[in-house]
Amino acid sequence: MDGINALLEGMSSALTPMNLLYAFLGVLLGTAIGVLPGIGPAMAIALLLPLTYTLEVEQAIIMFAGLYYGGMYGGSTTSILLNTPGESASVMTAIEGNKMAKAGRGAAALATAAIGSFVAGTIATLCLALLAPQVVKFAIQLGDPDYLAVMVFAFVAVTTVLGSSKIRGFASLGLGVWIGLIGIDQTSGQQRLTFGIDQLSDGIDVVVVAVAVFAMGEALWIAAHLRRAPARIIPIKGRLMTREDLSRSWKPWLRGSAIGFPFGAIPAGGAEIPTFLSYITERKLAKKPEEFGKGAIEGVAGPEATNNASAAGSLVPLLTLGIPTTATAAVMILAFQTYGIQPGPRLFDEQGPLVWTLIASLLIGNAMLLALNLPMAGLWAKLLLIPRPYLYAGILMFASLGAYAANGTAFDLWLLLLIGGLGFAMRRYGLPVVPLIVGLILAPRAEVFMRRALQISDGHLSGLVNTPFSKVVYALVLLVVLVPLVWGQVRKRRTPPEDPTSGPDGTRLQQHANSEGA
Repeated sequence: MDGINALLEGMSSALTPMNLLYAFLGVLLGTAIGVLPGIGPAMAIALLLPLTYTLEVEQAIIMFAGLYYGGMYGGSTTSILLNTPGESASVMTAIEGNKMAKAGRGAAALATAAIGSFVAGTIATLCLALLAPQVVKFAIQLGDPDYLAVMVFAFVAVTTVLGSSKIRGFASLGLGVWIGLIGIDQTSGQQRLTFGIDQLSDGIDVVVVAVAVFAMGEALWIAAHLRRAPARIIPIKGRLMTREDLSRSWKPWLRGSAIGFPFGAIPAGGAEIPTFLSYITERKLAKKPEEFGKGAIEGVAGPEATNNASAAGSLVPLLTLGIPTTATAAVMILAFQTYGIQPGPRLFDEQGPLVWTLIASLLIGNAMLLALNLPMAGLWAKLLLIPRPYLYAGILMFASLGAYAANGTAFDLWLLLLIGGLGFAMRRYGLPVVPLIVGLILAPRAEVFMRRALQISDGHLSGLVNTPFSKVVYALVLLVVLVPLVWGQVRKRRTPPEDPTSGPDGTRLQQHANSEGA
């Protein structure tokens, strides 16, 4: 009940006129930017982060909360009307949502996505309010070896879960760790990885890296693959939702909430797996499974609810442990650090009113999101008519302004160009972006925890695993690494080997040759 009481106090702070205004602006801008193809909530927050420097910390955090939920919902509009997911978590929505739109039921698809996002977001935010204080009480008891073990688990999980190649995942993580360790060593005072460049002595600003990788890298990548023909947008027709649509949607909304929140709270990263599980679950439980693949409303309601529940769940490790599990959460932690706030177990003690105001603003922004998107779906669809060259030229301009505003130096613009080129190359060769950001944020902190643990143990490596909690976490790390390898070997053994003497149709080549000889 302590969490509910604190949430009510945060609600009273979030309901002030100015805070409501910034929550509305966040929802409005987040939805508008999230609707645009190829732009997700992570890029939206990264682009607008420098613009909030003049705001008070409470107003900025509330605006980020609106951007967070607004950007998450905006991707569903592109998925349904354009069959172009704004981010990977909206892929499952496009499967059935676009089919519904082509059948003239785009309004119903957008409505079930909006209501499902509201239901799941509200349930998950209440779970966050109840669960976060308990996690904090447990996290305060953890020592340096325990935190190091959790960060190692986050490193391994984010590289094995995201993407199809673990090698590419670890390569991206290595790049992030390398960038994160640039600057002066806090222990010895020596410069490292600066290559004699004085401007790198203080390290590379994380805002510059986030804007470069997400905004500039994505803009360059999409600009290199611009389609000459304008995108064909399916017009919105028909009623929002019938009584039958509601009866078929409310159970997927609840099931999506139950699936999405736990996956978001686990430091494994991403909403791709839970949205896929939600789609499969709804397909198995549907009363009309024959409609799947042709525009089943359950295939939109479940994944969209799961997506938003997972987004709220990812705030649990972000706020209580200071560990980002998704790209958007990684940019959110940058927003906190910009104002000198370090997420972690002491955040609730040091910045309690601010944290509960943030959680309360999620509920308020979620309600605003529903009220805003149901009547304005047609207007958001018209944003898709913006010519791509103008759109991404504007993104590059805002990215440059954001990077320059971080420190006010022209050197950051060169870094923006260099790291933006790195982001383009990562997309070109299939390296996931999230491990780089996670490595950038967590590597300096993991180094501090590791050094402290080794100092306490007089340099013995046993000091890294001398607590029961750290041993359990490292055991989970081994399971995450070994289980996919063992399962892959089992599948190979179960698959019958191909007969080299057989043709593609199963007939033996030798018999075919004999028949020709005869």
